[in-house]
Amino acid sequence: MNCGEAQRRIPGYFDGAINASDHVRLCGHLRNCASCREELEQYRLLTAQLASLEPIAAPSDLAVRIRISALERPSRWSAAGRLWSRTVLAFQNIFEPLAVPATGGILTAVVIFALVVESLVMGIPMGRPIPNDQPLNLVQPAELEQLAPFPVSTIMDATDRGNAGGLMVEATVNADGEVQSYKILSGPDSAAVQQQIDQILLFSRFRPELNFGRPTSGGHVFLSFDQVRVRG
Repeated sequence: MNCGEAQRRIPGYFDGAINASDHVRLCGHLRNCASCREELEQYRLLTAQLASLEPIAAPSDLAVRIRISALERPSRWSAAGRLWSRTVLAFQNIFEPLAVPATGGILTAVVIFALVVESLVMGIPMGRPIPNDQPLNLVQPAELEQLAPFPVSTIMDATDRGNAGGLMVEATVNADGEVQSYKILSGPDSAAVQQQIDQILLFSRFRPELNFGRPTSGGHVFLSFDQVRVRG
């Protein structure tokens, strides 16, 4: 062990803070080094003088002075907070005048989009119908193109006698425009009436439901035989 290592370990020699091997090596060095022994003696005298000093009482207002000093010293976090507040205020001044027009524009766009989708998908026309106009809706309901040329007087007579509300029939049309099935929603439901409805629907011509221009099954056509009204 040289003198530099020995002098670094002298404080721990008094406090017992060095390990056993360093303690043995330091003792061996002190036996052979007069300058390190003198350094050890000066450290011992300093320790004794410090131990004999009386503790000094702290001022009674020390805690208050510390708090005042801490409040008066500017904090980097407070500066960052002030910068953040100014930035937020600047953005508010810029964007708040634009908030109402932007919100109105977004709501208008949403309403227009909903109307367009409703018109294209649900098949609801937007505006007055134009004669001989070809509908451009993505989904077009099934329609009756031509009712079979059979007399419907028997059905209407049965309707007048049995049900003042008329005969309402719902027909389901396949992709070929043929009636797959039907059901009587209101009016007489006798075997004679069903036989006449079978004949009329069999020889009537329907246009199937169109989905993106392609015929699909499952279209519904409603026929009213009190005045032969039809709606898809």
